[in-house]
Amino acid sequence: MKNLKLVLGVSIFAIAGYFFLSADHIDAPAVSGGTSDITDFYAFQGEDTDNLVFAANVQGLLSPSASASAAFDENVMIEFNIDNTGDNVEDLVIQAVPRDGKMYFFGPFAPSATGLNSMINTSADVTVVDITSYGSNAIIETNGNIKAFAGPRDDPFFMDFAQYGEIIAGNASGFNDPGTDTFAGTNVMSVVIEVPKSSIGGTGTINTWVETKTKQ
Repeated sequence: MKNLKLVLGVSIFAIAGYFFLSADHIDAPAVSGGTSDITDFYAFQGEDTDNLVFAANVQGLLSPSASASAAFDENVMIEFNIDNTGDNVEDLVIQAVPRDGKMYFFGPFAPSATGLNSMINTSADVTVVDITSYGSNAIIETNGNIKAFAGPRDDPFFMDFAQYGEIIAGNASGFNDPGTDTFAGTNVMSVVIEVPKSSIGGTGTINTWVETKTKQ
C-alpha cells in the first residue's frame, strides 16, 4: 500500500510544478514480481490546474520482451483511495478493473465500506479505455472532465542502487551526478486517471494511497 498527502485547491498553486510520489520496487516477498505488486504511486496537478492526476504502476522491472506479453491480471483490482476529512479513512475511491483488453475506471465514489475488503461498484460513473499495447501510441479516453489510460510504460522511477549500496556500506558519502539508473530499460504496467478537483473535495488537504486487491 502506498500513502501520501497532497494539498489541493488554492494552496496547490504555491507548489505547482512539484509532484508527489511513493515508490517500492518488488521488496514484499508475498507479491514480489507478481501481477499485484505496486512499484510506484504518483499524484500531481494536471495540465488543467483544476484537475488532479492519479497514476499507479504495477509489475515492475519488465524487460522489453516481457512487456510485449505482459497483461493486467483480471483477478486484481487497483484502487485509489482518497481521504478528504483528515481521519486516514477513505472517503472516496476510484477502482480500476481490467476486462477483455479494456480498463474500467469506476468513480470517484463514496464506498459502502472501508478497509481491506472492497466491492466493485458497477453503478458508479465509469470511464472505459482500451488497454494500450506495448510499442503503440498511448490510447487516452475522455469521459466528460475525466481522462484515463492503461498500458505498459517505461519505468519512470530513477534510483542508483549500486551507489546506494556504497553509501550504506560507508564507502561513499552521497550519490554521483550523474548517477546510474538501475531501472533503465525496464517497464511497468500503468493505470492513470485524471479527475476534477471538485469531484474529490475541491480545496484543502487530502490523503491518498493506492492498493491492489485480489478477487476472492
